[in-house]
Amino acid sequence: MIAAGGLGFLSPWLLLALVALPVIWWLLRITPPAPRRQPFPPLRLLRSLVPTEDSAATSPWWLLLLRLILAALVILALAHPVLNPTTGLVGQGPMLLVVDDGWAAAHRWSDRQRAMLDYVAQAEREDRAVQVLSTAPAADGSPVQAQPLAPATKARPYVRALAPKPWAVDRAGAARAVARLDPELKYRVVWLADGIDDGNAEALARALARVGEIIYVGDAPGQLARALAPPAEPGGALTVQLLRPEAGAEESRWVRASGAGGRLLGRVEASFAADALRTDATVELPSELRNKVERIEIEGGNAAAAVVLADERWRRRPVGLVTGDASEHRAQPLLSSIYYLERALGPFASVQQGSTDDLLRRRLAVLFLADIGQLPDDEQAVLRQWVSDGGMLVRFAGPRLAQNADELIPVRLRSGGRLLGGALSWDQPATLAPFPETGPFNGVAVPEDVLVRRQVLAEPSLDLPEKTWAQLADGTPLVTAERQGQGWLVLFHVTANTEWSSLPISGLFVEMLRRVVALSRGVADADAGQATLPPVATLDGEGRLGAPPPTVTPLNPANLPDLRPGPSHPPGYYGTEDARQAVNLATGWADLRAIGELPVPAQRATYAARDEIDLKPWLLAAAILLAVVDVLAVLALRGLLFGRGAARAAAVVMAALLAWPQTSRAQGGDEYALQATLETRLAYVITGDGTVDELSRAGLSGLSDALRRRTSVEPAEPMAINVERDELLFFPLIYWPITAAQARLSPSAVGKIDAYMRTGGTILFDTRDANIAGPGILRGGGNNGHLRRLLGQLDIPPLGRVPENHVLTKAFYLMQTFPGRYGNGAVWLESTAGTSNDGVSSIVIGGNDWAAAWAIDSQGRPMAATVPNTGRQRELAYRFGINLVMYTLTGNYKADQVHVPAILERLGQ
Repeated sequence: MIAAGGLGFLSPWLLLALVALPVIWWLLRITPPAPRRQPFPPLRLLRSLVPTEDSAATSPWWLLLLRLILAALVILALAHPVLNPTTGLVGQGPMLLVVDDGWAAAHRWSDRQRAMLDYVAQAEREDRAVQVLSTAPAADGSPVQAQPLAPATKARPYVRALAPKPWAVDRAGAARAVARLDPELKYRVVWLADGIDDGNAEALARALARVGEIIYVGDAPGQLARALAPPAEPGGALTVQLLRPEAGAEESRWVRASGAGGRLLGRVEASFAADALRTDATVELPSELRNKVERIEIEGGNAAAAVVLADERWRRRPVGLVTGDASEHRAQPLLSSIYYLERALGPFASVQQGSTDDLLRRRLAVLFLADIGQLPDDEQAVLRQWVSDGGMLVRFAGPRLAQNADELIPVRLRSGGRLLGGALSWDQPATLAPFPETGPFNGVAVPEDVLVRRQVLAEPSLDLPEKTWAQLADGTPLVTAERQGQGWLVLFHVTANTEWSSLPISGLFVEMLRRVVALSRGVADADAGQATLPPVATLDGEGRLGAPPPTVTPLNPANLPDLRPGPSHPPGYYGTEDARQAVNLATGWADLRAIGELPVPAQRATYAARDEIDLKPWLLAAAILLAVVDVLAVLALRGLLFGRGAARAAAVVMAALLAWPQTSRAQGGDEYALQATLETRLAYVITGDGTVDELSRAGLSGLSDALRRRTSVEPAEPMAINVERDELLFFPLIYWPITAAQARLSPSAVGKIDAYMRTGGTILFDTRDANIAGPGILRGGGNNGHLRRLLGQLDIPPLGRVPENHVLTKAFYLMQTFPGRYGNGAVWLESTAGTSNDGVSSIVIGGNDWAAAWAIDSQGRPMAATVPNTGRQRELAYRFGINLVMYTLTGNYKADQVHVPAILERLGQ
């Protein structure tokens, strides 16, 4: 590249063609003039035909000048001039493009991707190979590793496909990947950083410095990502903490709370003080709205760490209080049996008071009975049914319960109780023992100043230890509980006031009640009886909630407190749709740290848009315009512009102008048709979701490889198709994964798909959720709902499950089930396929996520785990794919072949 001031030429050697301008001028002058129209009367031929001699010297000077300018413009355009060109990279080695693609890069990803493409273009101009290293772990959990060296033109598609991931970068792994590179290549390193230090930024910088000189590209001050840490105390106030990585001036951010469908429920402004790195934001909402909150986020944050997903733990559960001393409560509130209960529950629960009948008419999660003795039989029956349906009944002891207990308690009691100085007494007040590891209070510190002077005693039994949640130092139970149906019966063996113990005036009392309320329905059932929590929905890098990728695996509930989200367990919801556990990326984060000064020399740059302006397209446009003017001038000189041939000349000019783009499109179509037809290929539909599309490509590549190894079919690499633009008739089988983001089909696409299915093509629709079973194939939500909307536009024949003796069950392998990543989903196809299209169904529908089971990486390794993760299920998935391809390729030929014995027997007769 040659630069002069603010102008540079990317192909300066082409400027030598300017020397040829005098030669062009000379050639233009000797061009013979246009023929002249001459009358030809026979009788006046010799007299009126006067020869005149015209030469090119008489051509208009302005036409010569116009053509010389046109030639100069073409030469300058081919030299590729650039205004304010970027300084070229030092050295001749390849470019190492290091890209931070974790959560912190998502909020300005378009700027980062533009910078990546600019550097790739610069490497292309300087004829440098490019090697890309993304620092976030891949979705399949494989270690961070650099892509192979490739020309810039081949690196560009990979760079375009990069997307931010919803987990943190692994710069330690990136440093190990850099250590495996050859330092003799003398790389020019470009590090596109997200600016957030994971503790290993200096280690990566040192590793990069060993292989070449570094250009560090970072955000301008104040533009680094922000994070949102979830509320520290479940059930408490909706107080989230905003984190920023760099101190500076005062700053305000809006935090919003939204419910189902993104409906705004609340909004609050949070302000960072000068030099502060953290600030709190409390969203004040009524209990009714608070319990509908599903998402809290920083407005404009656009990152997985800027989103907090809410589940049952963050909701204020409605609790009811019933006391047997209502008059005492009004006269002497400090002695009331519910005074301390009311204040301990207030910060994290919605407290209501009244009678048992009144409270049970409302929606309650927990009902507290303070010193209620014998309940009426009909009231006991109602409460027992309420507990069995999922309610939690918590009772506190007292004089009434000690003397006259009913059966609505978890253990049998001795009458009279135990008190200081009584028959069953202590010499001094008793202290608490450490909480059992199996109970809900596990991990709570026991203060030494909590003393118990009296309690109700449980009758000894074999199951008493299993029912004990808390006990005194001498081993007698303090809190017992029993599961009944879907709910709980809980008994505190002391009063809810200070009459029998000092527990109600301690901080331990608040924590114990918090954990008891947290066990109420919606939390205890979320993982009850489940060994693992399957993914329900996950966040992508930009904080959008969607269907979980096939690489996500179920998580163990025991690992939730210490879980660090990553490729196997990205942030999102786990469990079931009715009882979801939220996994948030910023849980437990205390602060964010910005990357400071690097320990090695580095050139600094920002993501600001470059001032570089490419003049080539403008010069070519001016040359084309002058060429049109030249044509019009020549037509005018010949007398064709305004004469009888004007219309014909105009038609010729318009045809010439329109021919070029149409020819270009035709050539592109020809290339597509040749690529699709010269070899047998499978195809997959582009959904717009990069992860799904890549898995579809890898899945069909894996299936094609299995076909080449096991059968006589030798398919080439699969092709991606856009149903709105591309022709479908070239492919025998099209794989169509269903996603939520797919747009509604245009009428032309609908007609194209219908024509494809009517003329013998087969489409495999895969909802990827194993949710198709029973007669309701097009019912239900999720991907089934998206499939229903899609098929509602098409002319779909009657469908039915694959019959037992269908050709698909024996086209190559004998099989009756058709597993993919999942193994239980049914497969549906055209129930009347035998009457048309050579017996091949035009449509196959399932939900077993076959592409994920077929998918292999560049080294032939599976990319996604099957459920269950066994080699046998993956093998059966390949067998189904082979059967399906053989079925679509051979039609009723296979149907005849499987009946050969019957045919031979008939011939013998």
